[in-house]
Amino acid sequence: MTTDASSSTPAEPAWTEPRLTNPHADPEKARRVEQMFAAIAPSYDLNNRVHSFWRDQAWRKTAVKRAELKPTDRVLDVACGTGDLTFAFAEALNQQQADGTASARVVGVDFTEAMLDVARDKQAASLQTEFRFGDATALEFEDASFDVISIAFGIRNVTDPLKALSEFYRVLRPGGRLIVLEFTVPTNPVMRMGYNFYCGWLMPKTATLIARDKSGAYKYLPRSVSTFTGKAQLIEAMQQTGFEDVTAKGLTCGIAACYRGTKR
Repeated sequence: MTTDASSSTPAEPAWTEPRLTNPHADPEKARRVEQMFAAIAPSYDLNNRVHSFWRDQAWRKTAVKRAELKPTDRVLDVACGTGDLTFAFAEALNQQQADGTASARVVGVDFTEAMLDVARDKQAASLQTEFRFGDATALEFEDASFDVISIAFGIRNVTDPLKALSEFYRVLRPGGRLIVLEFTVPTNPVMRMGYNFYCGWLMPKTATLIARDKSGAYKYLPRSVSTFTGKAQLIEAMQQTGFEDVTAKGLTCGIAACYRGTKR
């Protein structure tokens, strides 16, 4: 059990029911999101696999495919978590560089050190990946530094998504691609009914058991999807920050989407 350093009283959970009415409006959202991800980092990958029925890996493959990588591309994976998408990009670039040329660098950035620790433990020597602590809304990179920027299931956890999108635009080179993976609520009534039962009732219970979580993470995560902006609004936000040719590809009967935009 997590305790306060100066007291034996258990620390307050990151997310309690009153804060979940609209978690995106919570003035302490950033701190609470960081606290919750630190709590669930050790079991994060297992819960992702089990509760997506292993579809999370297929979604990441779609993200890499939609990025249309070139052998010389530099990639920035924001809110990289435990590094699954970072590694997927690095592996794809390695496959393109079978002639022995040096791998293009793939950088993963996250603001939860516990998640970065897991990513570094998984890091393979054969992949030129680097993990850094960083904030999506204040990236410590020069303008026009990367050819591809990705964020997988993280844009809704950012305090100011528009500011983050503006940062992505700034650090992309002309012709660079932004890839956003995010959950969506299915529009089909039957799918939506099943989704609401699974994500609203069953998954929070089983995921919490697997993680032995007391932070409220698996109450926050589905609620953060249902209270986040919809697909049309996210497309509009990307266009508002300068991205062109913005499209969204629905995944797995509409429970997720892969967005793509280009910097001209």
